[in-house]
Order: sequence, then C-alpha cells, then structure tokens
Amino acid sequence: MKKSAVIGSGIGGLGSALRLAAKGYDVTVYEQAAIPGGKISQIRDKGFRFDTGPSLFTLPNQVDELFELFGEKPEDHFRYNKLDTSCKYFWDDGTVLNAWQETESFAREIEEVTGVPQKSIDGFLKKSRKLYDVTADIFMFNSLHKLKNFTTPNFRKSLLQIHELDAFTSMHNKNAQWFSHPRIVQLFDRYATYNGSDPYQTPATLNIIAHLEHNIGAFFPERGMYSIIESLVNLAERKGIKFLYNTPVQEIIIEGKKISAIRANDKIEKYDLVVSDVDVDTFYRKLMPADHKPPRSPLKTQRSTSALIFYWGVDKTFPELDVHNILFSDDYRKEFSHLFESRTISPDPTVYLFISSKVVERDAPEGSENWYVMINVPENVGQDWDSMIAEARRNIINRINHVLNMDIEKHIQFEHMTDPRTIEEKTGSFRGSLYGPSSNSRFAAFLRHPNFRRKYKNLFFTGGSVHPGGGIPLCLASAKIVGQEIPEA
Repeated sequence: MKKSAVIGSGIGGLGSALRLAAKGYDVTVYEQAAIPGGKISQIRDKGFRFDTGPSLFTLPNQVDELFELFGEKPEDHFRYNKLDTSCKYFWDDGTVLNAWQETESFAREIEEVTGVPQKSIDGFLKKSRKLYDVTADIFMFNSLHKLKNFTTPNFRKSLLQIHELDAFTSMHNKNAQWFSHPRIVQLFDRYATYNGSDPYQTPATLNIIAHLEHNIGAFFPERGMYSIIESLVNLAERKGIKFLYNTPVQEIIIEGKKISAIRANDKIEKYDLVVSDVDVDTFYRKLMPADHKPPRSPLKTQRSTSALIFYWGVDKTFPELDVHNILFSDDYRKEFSHLFESRTISPDPTVYLFISSKVVERDAPEGSENWYVMINVPENVGQDWDSMIAEARRNIINRINHVLNMDIEKHIQFEHMTDPRTIEEKTGSFRGSLYGPSSNSRFAAFLRHPNFRRKYKNLFFTGGSVHPGGGIPLCLASAKIVGQEIPEA
C-alpha cells in the first residue's frame, strides 16, 4: 500500500487525508499541536465552551460528502441545523436589521427598515446566484493551474458569460450601484472580510459569498463548530488514518524531483506523496531546504487581515442578540484604510459578536452567555500590539455599551484573548494573516499558490493559504481538488 503524509490537521488537511484514504492510501497526519483542527479549536473554562476559530458554517454538503465517500450516512455522525437568521446587524444610530434566512423575509425587512425596495435585494441575490453558477466549477472546485481544466465544456460555457463576473469593478462600487442606502451597501460590502480582504479593492466577483449565506443558507452544528473536527477525526480513525499529535514536521527531504521523506521528532519516514496543510509561506520558509525557494516571495504579496478576539464569560443573557451579530463602524472606508494602508487598528472598528450558547445551551452555564468578540486587524509586522490591543478593547467596549445601552464590563467574569502574534505562534499562519494572500486584486484568484508544485511530482497543497482560498468551504474545496489531482493508490 502506498504511504502518504498530511502535514497539519486543519479542515483542509482532514479533508485531504480522508480523500487519500478513500483512494486506497495509507495515511499519516502530522500535527504540531496536542489536538486536531488548526484554526478550528475550542476553549473550556468555568463551565463555558468557546469555538475559537471560524464561526459561520456554509455549504455543509462539503462535510457530508466526506462521510459519503465511505458509504456512511452523515446524519449518523454529524448533525447541523439551518439558522433562522444568518446575522443581526446593529448601527450606532439605532438601526437594527435581521438577515432572515428566508430570502423574501430578509428583503422585506430591508425595505421596512431602510426603504430599499425588495426587488433590489431579490435582484442582487439572483445575480449572486448567477456568479456562483458561472464560477464555482471553474474557480472553486477545480485547479486554475492545469490547462486541461480550461478546455472543459463548463469552462467554455463560463467563458461565454465572463461579462457576468464583475471582475473589473470593486465590490463596493458594484454594491453602491445596486443599493441607494449606505447601510445596505455596508452590509454587503462586509462579505469581503470573509477572506480577509477590502471591499474597496477586491473585485465584485466576491459577491458570490452572499449566495452561500443567503440563497443556500447559514447553518450551525448541534454540538458547536469544533464538532466538525471531532466528527471528521472520528471518521478518519475508523478508516485507519493515523494521527501523530505534538509532532511538528522539521524538514522535507527531496530526492531529484520528488519528496522522498519527512523528518519529525528527529526521525525520518519515507512517503510516496505528501500533502501540506501548512500556511504555504511558512511551509517554504521552515520546512523546505534553503535551496528550494517558493515560486514568489511572500513579502511581495499583500496579506489578508488577521483578527483580535476576546472570549468572555458573561453572567447575563441578552435576548436582543442573536448567534451572529455585527455592530458596524460609522466609517467603513477608514476602517479598511487602517487595515491595509497604515496597518493599524481603527479607533472605530466593526465588532463581530458570536454567541454559540444561543443554539448550544450547554456552551454556557444557565443565565450566562459565551461571547466571542472579534474585530479585523492587520497582519503582524512588528506593531506595538500591547498598546494597540488595550486601546482596541476600550473601543470595543464603548461600541457594545452604546449599541446595547448598558455597561458590559461589569458582566465579564473572565477573559481569554487571541491576536495576530498568538495566531502565528499556534497555527503557523505567516504574520498571523488568516487567509494567506488577500483578494485585493482582479488577478488574486490566479496568483494564489496552486494545489501542487510542478517541480515536485508528489507534493500537494491544501488549506486557506492556497487555491481557492480561506474559510471552511474553500479549504474543503482545496482538499477536493487535491483528491482529484492524486491518482488511485
């Protein structure tokens, strides 16, 4: 049986490991941490449980598919439900808007709250669906770096509709054309942050994300986001995949044009192929021999944003809040200028508030809630993070207090924190950037590192820093692409 190694047990690594096992490979997963999951992790403290990474679950069929590869029924092992609302939006002027999952209700609410006609929302979401139909097969579920994929009937069909891609205008400009109300423009501009980008720069093609959340839907696992990892690891172990925890890979060993082995814990193990789920820049800088350079310098590529996250055990419940909540800044353009130009934190940040105990009651003690409070921050380039974080925390508290008309500080029982430095330290993400390169270019999709390297015949790449991008759906899509590129064992 051919032997394969997967470096990293993030969602892309797990998806790749399962697809390799389904093809008949003997699979070993190397993980530097004590538990699997990469950026998808959890904290337990004082009766509270916090998901610490991705919090929105879209395209759940991507997870279901991994169980179906082995003839198993996904619902026997992993259950999730569609949320009533994908998000609740708050503005400082008192405007509140529920993004109902039923699209007609969502459009009607927008019209009632802002006066934007339902037909504008309907048209926008139909356009978003069209973007998905035109681009998904080409840009999401196949390699952009293999000539054969540009000769398929699907590609030729998409080529005839290339004018639909909106690749030559920014997301913000396109949204401003669609909607007369600045609040609704801001609402849909937010989707650029789903892969750490700037709506004032990223192409309007990324409005495809609205389709995933509003037309297909936002879901939530019955046992929280980390249960995605737990369920897939259980499946992998049932199928004979081996996991080596606390085992960081030290070196990739190359012979000719092939990876021959890897070194971990000072032991060398030979493999027929290797899949890396490590941030691609970290992979080249730390694991590859010095004379095997990356295709391009990561220092010349604009990075995606990072995050500052506070995990608060709150001794009160808030019926006015939902599972996912956004407290918008007053000057969105200035916020992104801080992120990508001065690489500082805006004094007026948009605050994302995620409360899983709204749907998973055991995630917090009775009468309490588990608050995951996040703002977008720039990559780590040596800023004075301690002073920036202290100021940002004050600004976050002020926004929450203003919007909810209360003093949240007195209800915070304890606090954990994640910032770009700890993200880089714990997950290997270069400079703490969550999604690798940003998408602030019309050519960004083509400039992402491919899921393979032609120079090496048996080396493949998965995860958020390579094609097609970051977030759970795209990481699983990268695993699917890797599975398509690797032959049966």
